[in-house]
Amino acid sequence: MEIRKLDGAEIETKSVDELFAFFNTSADGLAIQEAQSRISVYGPNSVEEKKQNPLLYFLNFFWGPIPWMIEIAAILSAILKHWTDLIIIGVMLVFNAGIGFWQEHQASNALEALKRTLALDARCLRDKQWQKIPAADLVPGDVIRLRPGDIIPADVKLFGDGYLSVDQSALTGESLPVDKKSGSIGLSGSVVKQGEMVAIVAGTGSNTKFANTAKLVESAGSVSHFQKAVLHISDYLIYLSLGLATVLILAQLIRGVSFLTVFQFVLILVVSAIPVAMPAVLSMTMALGALALSKSKAIVTKLQSIEEIAGIDILCSDKTGTLTQNALTLGEPVLFAAQDKQALILNGALASKAENQDAIDLAIIGGLQDPNATKEYTQVDFMPFDPVGKRTESTVRDARNNTFKVTKGAPQVILGLCHVSDDDRQRADKSINDFATKGYRTLGVARKDAGTDTWTFLGIIPLYDPPREDSAETIARAEEHGIAVKMITGDNLAIAREIARQLKMKDAIQPADEILPPDADYEHIDPATASKIEAAEGFAQVFPEHKYAIVKSLQERGHLVAMTGDGVNDAPALKQADVGVAVSGATNAARAAASLVLTAPGLSVIIQSVEEARRIFERMSNYATYRITETIRIMFFVVLAMIVYNFYPITTIMIILLALLNDLPIMTIAYDNTLLSPKPVRWDMRRVLTVSTTLGLIGVVETFLLLIIAKNYLHLSQEQLQSFIYLKLAVAGHLTLLVVRTPNAFWKKPYPNPKLFWAIIGTQTVAALIVGLGIFVSPISWSYIGLVWAYCLVWFLIEDLVKHHLLHHLNLSGRRHREFIEKTSMPSI
Repeated sequence: MEIRKLDGAEIETKSVDELFAFFNTSADGLAIQEAQSRISVYGPNSVEEKKQNPLLYFLNFFWGPIPWMIEIAAILSAILKHWTDLIIIGVMLVFNAGIGFWQEHQASNALEALKRTLALDARCLRDKQWQKIPAADLVPGDVIRLRPGDIIPADVKLFGDGYLSVDQSALTGESLPVDKKSGSIGLSGSVVKQGEMVAIVAGTGSNTKFANTAKLVESAGSVSHFQKAVLHISDYLIYLSLGLATVLILAQLIRGVSFLTVFQFVLILVVSAIPVAMPAVLSMTMALGALALSKSKAIVTKLQSIEEIAGIDILCSDKTGTLTQNALTLGEPVLFAAQDKQALILNGALASKAENQDAIDLAIIGGLQDPNATKEYTQVDFMPFDPVGKRTESTVRDARNNTFKVTKGAPQVILGLCHVSDDDRQRADKSINDFATKGYRTLGVARKDAGTDTWTFLGIIPLYDPPREDSAETIARAEEHGIAVKMITGDNLAIAREIARQLKMKDAIQPADEILPPDADYEHIDPATASKIEAAEGFAQVFPEHKYAIVKSLQERGHLVAMTGDGVNDAPALKQADVGVAVSGATNAARAAASLVLTAPGLSVIIQSVEEARRIFERMSNYATYRITETIRIMFFVVLAMIVYNFYPITTIMIILLALLNDLPIMTIAYDNTLLSPKPVRWDMRRVLTVSTTLGLIGVVETFLLLIIAKNYLHLSQEQLQSFIYLKLAVAGHLTLLVVRTPNAFWKKPYPNPKLFWAIIGTQTVAALIVGLGIFVSPISWSYIGLVWAYCLVWFLIEDLVKHHLLHHLNLSGRRHREFIEKTSMPSI
């Protein structure tokens, strides 16, 4: 097949019929077989990403400040003819590059899996049947349907009846939505705000005006608040290491030691102290965590949002489909002008569209006793529901060619269109309120015949959406996790309070339109209103702009807020929230704005995501604590020993071996078992620095004490003494990892993950064999190896005890500090 592509100008100038002819298609769309043959010609409807050569990508890990330092050390070893040092340094350089490459590769694979999960979809007419397909499978000539909340998946030309209001600000910079009609162009990546139309696909993949606008998943390059905090720790360790290194160099130069010799040693010492593997560890931990969340039916679209998920303390949850089943059943209708119940339901069904798969539309159509009743009518035009107008409307032609209009929607809105008597108004209001107190939502239905400007109120259809079976239990779990759940619904206040009662929530539900009237300044909420929003247990009669204001107000009062949503009008609130949650079945626009996309219905998925995010946060916090502890332990000890005794307590090779053996268990910390915090977690720098500094200084004392024992009482030679101290540092380092990985005593749950545990056992075995067999170092007796192990185990118990009491003191002082703040804070007005 000849490849025929059109540029933007040609798509603009050609009519719809000319496009049909050019792509050899029609308003009936393509056959499936034809579409499959075209995709092999045009390629997938996605932007090709340049794949970096794996070898070049691997070589990148040899370029940068840390590799440069290692490479300088290797050059110095060659100049000094320290060939063993040169070989080991070369191994270290390649090993570090390999770890970085492997972990970044793992992270990249995880992100690619998430991107595939979040691919856009499209409603496409194939074989004359509407079906949902991946947007990547669209080809020129396809016919698609566009609805509110859709991200337009390709460059298209609109045709047929109807209109679209399209937000293309991301593409053109226009601040207001643009109205589109038949013959207009729809650009790939723009968002449908209102209306519904069909279109022919004219440009796909890289052959679109803005080919890079349909990406939903951010790259791993974004840096979260947590990553920034850890990178600050990295800077702190670098400055600390360089400061101690300067002291050591000056002291040795004063003693007349060769500059090249001392500089090579100090260079390697600094390299081992600086957290070389930190970026790779963070990337892998975050990516593997996101992959674990995806198995819980929650897709993270922005890796940095994992920290926010772990810290949320308020969850604003939609009612319909999240707290309830979104499985609507019809109640007993209330008749006004309708002849009978089936006539009322038929008019409601004519104001619906089955192919939109809307839950309300399907419930009403399903209430027809005769499923073929609507086939006698032709839907000439259809205005879909929008959250502002709160109704749908159809223009219908019957079998006698008579045309009329029908509408269904919020009863107050429909009643407002009609002329009803005071008695009918009172009866309608009473019916609506009676249904609401039982948890039913209601729809009004009206009809307007040709030749009249007056709508006739036909009646009220009650719908019941029962709570999900797991909602009450999940809300209780959320509260146990320190998360307050606030119900958000556009339904009547009485319905909201009844559902809240059934879910065992507090029924202090407030009408959003009273707390936030239309003339309120949603950007600058006054303190009195903000206090009411914070105190409310939920909100009824909510419009989309209310959601944004509620989130913003809660954030300004110090809360981390998660907000659920599914429609295009929810996008501002989802973007504003610390964690925007697009629920199952959400529009593409809502998914694009959210940081967490659910692929299963219900609130339990969000709580599972919070639990997993807190575990991820805990692993990263443990890693930071361990890394600071080890840097303080090694750097301070080496500098102190050299100043006091004027000899190297460990050799260059030993420092390199320590760094290599320490990196192996660190690779597995992303899999470790952790405690689940019962409260939202935030980055506590005071806690991390206090614990790590204390344990690090204890490590300096215990190592220096062992040096005194080995030198003055065991009378080891200098070479044996170095091997002795090397083994101590290797053993104590990994035992410290077991200390800091849990706030509990080390023998209590959670136990180490087998991958972490056996990595530690394996590296300890290697360390023992190195000194026992004299590989690269002077050998020591196995009895001395046992002595080092016994000594380290005693101090391991001491460190664990100190950690336990230190954390208890920090928790106690933190609680007292919070209580003091609460007592001395001015009460809200």
